[in-house]
Formats: sequence, C-alpha cells, structure tokens
Amino acid sequence: MPDEVLLKPNLMHHDFKNYLLNLEQASACEEVEVIQSLWSGYGAISRYKLEDAVHDTVVVKCISSPEVLLHPRGWNTDKSHARKVKSYEVEAHWYTHFNQLTNTMCRTPEFFGAYVAGENQWIVLEDLDANFTLRKQELSLSEVKVCLQWLANFHATYLKENPTGLWEIGSYWHLDTRPEEWNKMVHPELKAKAHRIDEMLNNCIHQTLIHGDAKVANFCFSEDSKEVAAVDFQYVGGGCGMKDVAYFLGSCMSGDDCKKYETELLDYYFLELKSSIGPLAFSAAIEVEWRQMYPLAVADFMRFLLGWMPTHPKVNDYSLNLTDEVLMHLA
Repeated sequence: MPDEVLLKPNLMHHDFKNYLLNLEQASACEEVEVIQSLWSGYGAISRYKLEDAVHDTVVVKCISSPEVLLHPRGWNTDKSHARKVKSYEVEAHWYTHFNQLTNTMCRTPEFFGAYVAGENQWIVLEDLDANFTLRKQELSLSEVKVCLQWLANFHATYLKENPTGLWEIGSYWHLDTRPEEWNKMVHPELKAKAHRIDEMLNNCIHQTLIHGDAKVANFCFSEDSKEVAAVDFQYVGGGCGMKDVAYFLGSCMSGDDCKKYETELLDYYFLELKSSIGPLAFSAAIEVEWRQMYPLAVADFMRFLLGWMPTHPKVNDYSLNLTDEVLMHLA
C-alpha cells in the first residue's frame, strides 16, 4: 500500500487522558511522538510518555473518522469507509480476545486496554521499541526467513481457529470487500475467473487465521535482525496461510528474487510450520494443499492490484506469469 495521508487527529481527548492515567496508574502522561498517521486520515499512532506508571511508554492507536473522506487514489466511497470502520472494530476485537494466544515465536505488542468515546476509539499497546527497534523496507534472505518463521508460528498457533468477531475471510484485498476494484480491472480472463480463485482459497480444507496485511512494513526487527514482532491487525481473519506468505514475499522482494528463491523460501516456511505444529501433530496434507494454494494466492492479489493500481511495482513478470499459469489450469 502507498504512504498514508498524513493527518493528525486530536489524540489527547480529556476522557481518554483520564482513562490512560487510571489504566497505567500514572501521575501524568504526554504524547511525545506521532509515529504515523493512519490510512486516509482515519487517525494516528502515537507514543505516550508516562510518569510514575506501570510502563514508561505506551503506544496508542487513535481511530477517528475524518470529516472529509480522503484517499490518495480516489477510493473514498461509502463502501471503502464502511470497510475501514469495520477493520478497526476487528482490530480491537483481535487485541481483546485473540492476541493473548501469541507467543515468543510470533510476537505481537501486548494489549493493555481500549477506550471508546463517541466515534473515537483508542487502543493502548506495548511500546515494542524497547526490544524491536528496527523497521525495514528491503530484506536480506535471512531476514525474509525470520518473517516467514513468524508467519509459520502464527498460522500454526491459530490453525482451525474460528474467526468469530474478526473478518470471516482475512486480508484487505478479499474479493467480496473489493467490488469496485474488480469492476475496474482490464484483464478479461482474470476478471472472469476471479470468483473461482477466491472460492478455491476460501474452501481449502486447512484453514487458520491470517494476518491479512503481512507486508514488511508491519514487521518490527530486533537490533540483530534475528527476531521480529508484527503489528497492524485490522484485516486479520480466516483463510489459507499462503495468502500471507504470497503477499509478504511480494512486499519485500523483487519479482526476479521471488522467482529465484521461491522453492527455498516455501520449503523453509513449511519446515517451520511443521516444527511449530509439532512433527507428530503435523499433517502432510496441509503442506500438499497449501503448496497448491500458493499460485492461487498470488493470482488473487494480482486481481486486486490490477483493479486498484495496475502500474504498481508488485505487478511484475513473476506474479503475472504465476497468474497466467493459474488461469490456464482453470480453463
């Protein structure tokens, strides 16, 4: 996704300030940094410094619907707005009811609390910068594997989990939530077969919870780059783990590198998945099915991009060739 529209909402709402002070047993709190604005002006993520508190700092995600709907590419429709509003409801539900199941191998920020006042919402989270200080846009092969290890452990942790209160089908590009982009596609064959691809992914036997926006920018690295934590759970929901894997690899590698290292990286992911589930409990049928789903996951994301932004760098020969192979086999 492109850079967010930078708009800063009024984060220090009086009632929220009192809530945060009570939550953290603090004598004072101060917003010291706006880490980033949320997509299309829907709020911001900020760091707060606390005095005499349980934690020295916390990160606060403030969601506040903009008075004027903005989008850098003009997708400012009622459907787009409803999708974003639901995504923040899903994220709050995730942190409240699911996040505690994660472990050191699929690290996420600890959830401290959530507060709602009118149309404004605040989610109070652990400040990961104490242990995960680095943010990256390009990764070495070893760093790619660190993130794949996180994804494998995440998918293993939530294997067969019911996505109650989350997106029934995870990922921000899910076809049912993107009819406008589908309508704008100029790729007749992919457009005609998009629903079939979506159906095959949704109906695969082995389901888990997927992150839904597992791009490299949502991974926070330790100083030695040997550990990661992940953030941003707006589009977490049910699905095949390959949707996360395909999207992640495209977010941090060129098409040439995806082609060169595809076998090595998928092999690594499945070794980690087996290790995470446990060799005795692991079913080889999961790997067989999900390997078959990988090209479908690539084609599914291409369907979104070709409608949303066909000139995007992720629309490359590697992804298009895999998509063509999928379409050929669906003939």
